[in-house]
Amino acid sequence: MDTKQLRCAELLESVHAAFAADLPADRQLRNVLELVLQEYGGVVGSIHRLDQLANLLRLEAEIGIPPMLLEKVSVIPIGKGMAGLAAERRAPVQVCNLQTDASGVAKPSARETGVEGSITVPIMLDGELLGTLGIAKPAEHEFTEEETNCLMRVGEEIGKRFRMRELGG
Repeated sequence: MDTKQLRCAELLESVHAAFAADLPADRQLRNVLELVLQEYGGVVGSIHRLDQLANLLRLEAEIGIPPMLLEKVSVIPIGKGMAGLAAERRAPVQVCNLQTDASGVAKPSARETGVEGSITVPIMLDGELLGTLGIAKPAEHEFTEEETNCLMRVGEEIGKRFRMRELGG
């Protein structure tokens, strides 16, 4: 196992521990988000859960999102912005520099976060979309395949927690 794989395994172990803690579900999610941001040097992060009836993403946890943007990101239509696109495509969406991106992937208001390198991965479990996990760094960054795969695995663990909550666990 190389260093990156080991770090991912350690992160996943920490995620398991965070979910095992005797805390309310919202605090567990925030703790998981903190772990992910620490691992990747991120300063802004969000976890959205899919509301299947409304076909919208609803904010479950966030760190570092400016107050003036919270209302805009609390509910996201599928297909809009990075989270909505990651959900629609069921694939990671990333931007090397959010401040200069002209691709239209990120909404213009996303620049108000002041971050640059950003990625959102779908939270998938058994082929089913359950939400999205997004993080952003203060500097330009192209997330590697290994980093992206690890974030997808973290997303799967979040998906397991979402599924347990649906089943009353």
